[in-house]
Amino acid sequence: MKDLCPKLFSCIKSYTKEQFVKDIIAGIIVAIIALPLSIALALASGVGPEEGLYTAIVAGFVISFLGGSRVQIAGPTAAFASIVAGIVAANGMSGLAIATVMAGIILILMGVFRLGSLIRFIPHTITTGFTLGIAVTIAIGQVKDFMGLTFNHAPVETMEKAAEVVNCIGTFNIEAFLIGMLSLAILIIIPKFLKKIPPSLIAIIVSALVVGIFKINVNTIGDLYQISSALPKFTMPDFSFDMIVKLLPDAFTIAILAGVESLLSCVVADGMIGDKHNSNMELIAQGAGNMASAFFGGIPATGAIARTAANIKNGGRTPVSGMVHAVLLLIILVVLMPYASLIPMPTIAAILFVVAYNMSEWRECLEIVKKSPVGDIIVLLLTFVLTVVFDLVVAICIGLVVAAVLYKVKFLRRQRNA
Repeated sequence: MKDLCPKLFSCIKSYTKEQFVKDIIAGIIVAIIALPLSIALALASGVGPEEGLYTAIVAGFVISFLGGSRVQIAGPTAAFASIVAGIVAANGMSGLAIATVMAGIILILMGVFRLGSLIRFIPHTITTGFTLGIAVTIAIGQVKDFMGLTFNHAPVETMEKAAEVVNCIGTFNIEAFLIGMLSLAILIIIPKFLKKIPPSLIAIIVSALVVGIFKINVNTIGDLYQISSALPKFTMPDFSFDMIVKLLPDAFTIAILAGVESLLSCVVADGMIGDKHNSNMELIAQGAGNMASAFFGGIPATGAIARTAANIKNGGRTPVSGMVHAVLLLIILVVLMPYASLIPMPTIAAILFVVAYNMSEWRECLEIVKKSPVGDIIVLLLTFVLTVVFDLVVAICIGLVVAAVLYKVKFLRRQRNA
């Protein structure tokens, strides 16, 4: 068990005052970036805005404290949005908590039994396919708020949402659409001129001011959700054998997704700082962080590549920056959370459109389609379509089966030709 040691413990041995200052600055900047994203991703997941902050605070702190990476920043990510929304719709927050706790246990066991290196054997075409599928799912789910539509009912499945958009297009709200377009313009243009200030934060402030000053007829978070600035409270989920069996497939999906995304983020971070992460310790940290998030009212969490990269670019080099980011978000929750009620829903939709675009990896998908063998293209497209039309569980299971069959066929063909 000696190799299962959090990076924080080794970093502290050579920690300096200068690095502490850099970590604090990086943690503050990452917290500012994480604030609007955590709220937006929570709403996309079918839960309240404070649940997103609970996740970034609790899971973010635990994963940084125990993690196998020096610079990993964890919290809610877009990859979980569709699966979380489905679990909440079918089983409520208690069901989500049970699935997340089970996923945490699975992740810890994966780390203890040294399975961190095995995740890299999941075909790249499958991870690329479901990532693109998740991006499309998120984008479709935001059309309603971006266009200010009024739905006749609250659909859960992606294709049902797309159909409801078509059916309710007559309720189009031009004012909501213009606020959405203003927010989108800010998100696209601002990064070209201001590198240090998160464009999502600027979009939220500007759009909230415009809506408030001119009394524009647009739904805000406060119109649709009750905002709470209460601290996260420990809650024990209502475990039962039937719920455990029912939610086991979702738990495995959350665990695999958290493991894959976190370790991919670690690999990217290693390249940026010239370090080597401990994949098994990272899995244990992800498991502990997800369990803690579930017990304190949060949703599934994983390593966030964009926030991790921002941490590195702003001088963060130890887990202290991730812990600072979590503590600052806790302060923001208590002091500033009531102001979140003023954020227009079209702005949240615009932020999630940009998140979906950035995570889609559409250029990489095109490269695979152009240059890869037919079998790889089939797996990619099949996983993508199944993610959008059905869900992530079906997509991953069928994608793995098809990939295995195609690999076996290729292997037998090579043997026959040898």
